[in-house]
Amino acid sequence: PARAQSDTTRSTVQLFTYRDAALASGVILAALFARRLDDHYAQRLQDSSTQANEKLHKLANFVRTTAAPGAFIIGTTMYVTGRVAKNDHLATLGLHGTEALVLGEVTGDVLKGLIGRQRPYVTPQNSHSFGFLRGFAGGDQYRSFPSGHALAAFAAAAAVSSETSGWWPNTRWIFGPALFGGATLTAVSRMYDNKHWASDVIVGAGLGTFAGLKVVRYNNAHPGSKLDKWLLSGSIVPAEGGGHTLRWSLIPGVSIGRSSKAP
Repeated sequence: PARAQSDTTRSTVQLFTYRDAALASGVILAALFARRLDDHYAQRLQDSSTQANEKLHKLANFVRTTAAPGAFIIGTTMYVTGRVAKNDHLATLGLHGTEALVLGEVTGDVLKGLIGRQRPYVTPQNSHSFGFLRGFAGGDQYRSFPSGHALAAFAAAAAVSSETSGWWPNTRWIFGPALFGGATLTAVSRMYDNKHWASDVIVGAGLGTFAGLKVVRYNNAHPGSKLDKWLLSGSIVPAEGGGHTLRWSLIPGVSIGRSSKAP
């Protein structure tokens, strides 16, 4: 007898594994250890000789901007370029990387509002200052934990490195160190700019890594998801009367598009 075709949106692959528990445990332990040194590192990085270094200032500005809003711009550009050039790998990297950024940023914003930690630049400097829900009403000076820039940088790094290592296993030792190295510089730059404590950036890095890995794992285990079917099915086709049409398939046999006639 004929068997019904399996649903590609369902998968027996577990989204959460013991490795996630190991990652979470490691981040928590590292954050607790760094928590004891928050004041020390904040004062050390604000030393007059360190702050007077023009090269460090330029590097901090560059990596900070690259992480946010740069990561969102890069992800969107990769997705659009991939759709136009019909490069599935590039479009997938852009889409899944942006999904990881959105997931991480939403989680980070909620935690910032709930925990309400005081930023290092606030006077008097107090790494022990927390206030439940203070981040929602107290303004940006009480939204230190976790670091949003570190979260964005590590989310993008984890998503892209995880995706590319699956496609091209021999490149994992190239993309991984480069991406996570850049993300680490972003995290340190937030401490150098006196915007975050050490424990803020460690937790941000952990949350970002987790978001990137989970988005890629979910999408790889559910290749027939509605979001991927819609956003990764765009194509440019010839239009009647000349020019081309950019189309996205919503459901089989139905599509929407925008035409552009050739001059």
